[in-house]
Amino acid sequence: MAVFLADEQDLDVDADDLVALARHVLRAQRVPEDMELALLLVDETTIAGLNAQHMGKDGTTDVLAFPIDAPGEAPPDAPAVLGDVVVCPAVAHAQAAGLGRTPAEEIRLLTVHGILHLLGMDHADPDEERAMFGLTDDLLASYAAEG
Repeated sequence: MAVFLADEQDLDVDADDLVALARHVLRAQRVPEDMELALLLVDETTIAGLNAQHMGKDGTTDVLAFPIDAPGEAPPDAPAVLGDVVVCPAVAHAQAAGLGRTPAEEIRLLTVHGILHLLGMDHADPDEERAMFGLTDDLLASYAAEG
């Protein structure tokens, strides 16, 4: 599976680790091998603009997910693109300590969170939230165990 990463911000981020994590999540969730995923690391101005344009919300956020194709949905002669996960490392850095995580751990969590949104998970009600955050923790733990 192809995972593309574009780093369009100034903070130091381990891009190779995020790509490996994304591949791990896609494999663990049995996403077809031909699906593509884009990870975009952006600054606060960019994520605030995307948040306003696509979510109708003012200000920055930590992660946004833009689904394109559901697994098995793309026509056979077209690329299968799961979607884009946009993470703002500056926001992740700012909120990490208050959540008891390092900035790198927070960026990993946000990456998994965004991918799960692309796969149709949500956290709108308490049951969905428990399921999504539990799976996030499981995926992060299994990734750490691989390394």
